[in-house]
Amino acid sequence: MPFYEYVADQGPGCAHCAGGFTVLQRLSDAALSHCPQCGTALRKVISPPSLVSGQSDLNPSKIEKAGFTQYRKIGKGVYEKTAGKGPGVISAD
Repeated sequence: MPFYEYVADQGPGCAHCAGGFTVLQRLSDAALSHCPQCGTALRKVISPPSLVSGQSDLNPSKIEKAGFTQYRKIGKGVYEKTAGKGPGVISAD
């Protein structure tokens, strides 16, 4: 579900809508036309998407803290654990 940003379109609006606010909505949901708190007309603000570029930080200590397990390939069908809980080696055999 995407986040949509709204701001008061006419008049000052209330503290909630004057500076803008963000709403998590389904794609099938209708766009908000009025502020849910004060009834002021709203307009949807178009903003850039959040993108991640470059290398991700796959530091083993961060992976373990997040509760994940990381393996690296050491041979055909054989993987060795590099971080987290789980078996030390996974083999296709």
